[in-house]
Amino acid sequence: MNQNVADYNRPVNKKINTEQIEQIVKAIISGKYSWACVLLLRFSGHNPIDYIPYRTYIRLLKNNCLLGGSQQNKTSKKEVEMFDLKSSWIHF
Repeated sequence: MNQNVADYNRPVNKKINTEQIEQIVKAIISGKYSWACVLLLRFSGHNPIDYIPYRTYIRLLKNNCLLGGSQQNKTSKKEVEMFDLKSSWIHF
């Protein structure tokens, strides 16, 4: 099992803005800790699929972005399109 160690040493200099911090805090307050972790990874420039299982990630997206009729969920649908679902775990 070979992994590219250079990927772990790359600097991520992406800043999280106030609106994104509010989304993370709202997820924590509502008890959605896994979703808060996904948001934190995503907003900090990391790909969540590199850190959590694919099925768990998809379930979290469905439960927090794709379902529900609130305005927040409607705006989050646009963000879902930007998610990159490529995983560095599986190499054929």
